[in-house]
Amino acid sequence: MNYHQKKSEDVLSALATSANGLSNSEAAKRLLEYGPNEIKEAARRTPLGMFLDQFRDFMIIILIVAAIISGLLGEVADTIAIVVIVILNAIMGFVQEYRAEKAIEALRLMATPASTVLREGVPHSVPTHEVVPGDVILLEAGKVVPADLRLIESAQIKIEEAALTGESVPVEKNIAPLYEEMVPLGDRRNMAYKGTIVSYGHGKGVVVATGMKTELGRIATMLQEEEEVKTPLQKRLAKFGSKLAIAVMVICAIVFGIGILRGEPPILMFLTAVSLAVAAIPEALPAVVTISLALGAKKLVKQNALIRKLPAVETLGSVTYICSDKTGTLTLNKMTVEEIYADGKLWKKGTDEFPRLDMLLTALSLNNDTHCDAKGTVVGDPTEIALYNIAKEKGFDKHETGDKFKRIGEIPFDSDRKCMTTFHTGLHEGKVVSFTKGAVDVLMDKSENLLTSDGRKPIDLATIHRINERMAADGLRVLGVAMRLWDTMPSSLSVDDVEDKLTLLGFVGMMDPPRAEARDAVTICREAGIRPVMITGDHPITARTIAGRIGIMDHDGDVMTGARLERMPMEDFEARVEHISAYARVAPEQKLKIVKALQDKGQYVAMTGDGVNDAPALKRADIGVAMGITGTDVSKEAAHMILLDDNFATIVKAIKEGREIFDNIRKFIKYVLTSNAGEVWTLFLAPFMGLPIPLLPIHLLWINLVTDGLPGLALTAEPAEKDVMKRHPRHPQESIFAHGLGAHILWVGFLLGSVTIFTQAWAYYTGHAHWQTMVFTVLCLSQMGHVLAIRSEKESLFSQGILSNKPLLGAVLLTFVLQLLTIYVPFLNPVFKTEPLSLSELLFALAMSSILFVAVEIEKWFKRRKEARRGENS
Repeated sequence: MNYHQKKSEDVLSALATSANGLSNSEAAKRLLEYGPNEIKEAARRTPLGMFLDQFRDFMIIILIVAAIISGLLGEVADTIAIVVIVILNAIMGFVQEYRAEKAIEALRLMATPASTVLREGVPHSVPTHEVVPGDVILLEAGKVVPADLRLIESAQIKIEEAALTGESVPVEKNIAPLYEEMVPLGDRRNMAYKGTIVSYGHGKGVVVATGMKTELGRIATMLQEEEEVKTPLQKRLAKFGSKLAIAVMVICAIVFGIGILRGEPPILMFLTAVSLAVAAIPEALPAVVTISLALGAKKLVKQNALIRKLPAVETLGSVTYICSDKTGTLTLNKMTVEEIYADGKLWKKGTDEFPRLDMLLTALSLNNDTHCDAKGTVVGDPTEIALYNIAKEKGFDKHETGDKFKRIGEIPFDSDRKCMTTFHTGLHEGKVVSFTKGAVDVLMDKSENLLTSDGRKPIDLATIHRINERMAADGLRVLGVAMRLWDTMPSSLSVDDVEDKLTLLGFVGMMDPPRAEARDAVTICREAGIRPVMITGDHPITARTIAGRIGIMDHDGDVMTGARLERMPMEDFEARVEHISAYARVAPEQKLKIVKALQDKGQYVAMTGDGVNDAPALKRADIGVAMGITGTDVSKEAAHMILLDDNFATIVKAIKEGREIFDNIRKFIKYVLTSNAGEVWTLFLAPFMGLPIPLLPIHLLWINLVTDGLPGLALTAEPAEKDVMKRHPRHPQESIFAHGLGAHILWVGFLLGSVTIFTQAWAYYTGHAHWQTMVFTVLCLSQMGHVLAIRSEKESLFSQGILSNKPLLGAVLLTFVLQLLTIYVPFLNPVFKTEPLSLSELLFALAMSSILFVAVEIEKWFKRRKEARRGENS
């Protein structure tokens, strides 16, 4: 029922209650009927169920099979390594899921322990969970609203609703009905909602909804219904793992079959095929991914981005849209005076010269109810804090002027008059001065003249109207300030008499300004092919102004309001969603609608937010980014990442990190699959060349261990490439093998196999008894040359600097030493079935091992040349 459309007496009648509240017996009856006023939790998976779910991934199953096979072959080290990798992966996934499930629990913690309720006209303190529809609640500053209320009494009451609606300043409430059919949540001035906070004044409201029927409860329901989507990396690796497993099984069957047809011993061919399967499956991949993400998360913490779910680091690299809340993320979440009109002149923030406006600044310092707490922090209404700050900045500190010019009376602000008046002594030759601040149009009607430096002048109505309208159109909140002199303090503070015949001092325009770094961050996003979108609960004019100032949209761009979005069918909205840059006055389900529409269009969406209203969209988004300073517990628990400085620019740093990580994971896949392809080609081609089996199972397992291990992991430390933020995001549907990765694996893998087979053929047919050790060495060391060459997609290793990734260089040198130990340490020869090579044989093996490095460097030279020509033509 739309209670905001009804008169307060009609609401009381509809709920069968009165302004004195319910009787105790009726309240008890309704508690049984409606249930407790609390947020309920959906059925949750057990911790054991969550842990076991981690083993359902196809790639993990393949790794478990590989571990079993390695154990059957007696390769205990391989088995232990694989099992450790699988268990670590499962533990990390379990921890991330378990923490994410706390989002609903955080919603429950927002409830207040007790509320003041009128029962039979008498105030009672009752547990909040016992509040029922029809109860009359007493509200006062500092109290949390216990349920959804229709206000029936209001004494200058203001409620902080940012956590629910995104409104950046406390909302002034009243009891007047709203007759419009569709009124956004933030504009329902006669309603108060569960979980919001009374910041000023006092009032009374009748409960219209409790528990899961409240707006907060609706959000909890959406959180329970929303399933988190898989990250881009998870999707790509799942597809990659299933295809790889099938391909490996087919190749192993072919190798086994050909060996049997050639008359090789079945046991040897079985062990060879199984060893090839173990070697071909990159079991280090989950470890590399986890380590890459963990290192990225560690770096991001130092840049004020806390990663709650490791895959979020990589997901940022795939983001195509950032749906950002305005307040506190793109803006400072701090009202600031931007413009002042006084003495017939206009001053704007940032100009060098500030005019002498002593009387206006004195009025701003005195006519407010701000105060400092024990820590020295200014406390009060954000608008009044802005007035206090500009006065103090210009030398008119309230504490100094307040001690000098005592306040002897006041008429508080109310929504009908739209004014506040204070009286002071000691300012003007023993007279009493009253300062009145309020809406400009109201003060214009009450003022006789304008105070100027050369005396009072008649008010230029046309000019003041024009400036006031222009400020409002620019998204500023405009307040006028006026004064009046009295011989003595008026005996009767009649509003009509006191707030009349005023002298207008001027007016100020305020707003929550954009962060200085936000515009640069938006520019970088655009260069990186990412579309920033503002989603806010604020007024459309404010949204347009901020979005225009930071470059999200043109100043004359269209802002989609929640009311328009509500009326728009999903099909029509999806047709337009990719062209909308700013939304205003949106409700929680509408934020979710925006994210879903973008995802339906194939976009990867990052959603930033700080309020309860953002939580469902944060959970649904490909990556949810919560605010660490202003964010609610609900938003933080639902998010994948938390901005510790609430700064949009930090997201850009995280995106760069995400792209770097994905690049490095691709480099590992390029490296390990090329190596595995080379091993497969070596075993596959040898029979067609009339050659014996080139490698034994122990050789394959050793190469797999030393080459996939440290060198592969060291690729996670590779610095970002120079153009990482100049490229467009990877297409959401593109394969992990896109942009030439698949082609590289095929041709370089074939080259590696060919070089190895050539080494075998030359050594075998020229009578070298150590031919198998030479093949073993060439296949192992060629991969070291390859890993050095693929550190960059285009840049030469020599221009990068061989020392620019010291962990990788160390891993390559260690692998080289270990390989030589298997050849030249006598007691290792029978273990690895090797024989010491002569100097000429070793030099030949080293020469053959360098071919891959040279070939890949030539490939990169052609890429650089092609790119240079493209640049010249464009």
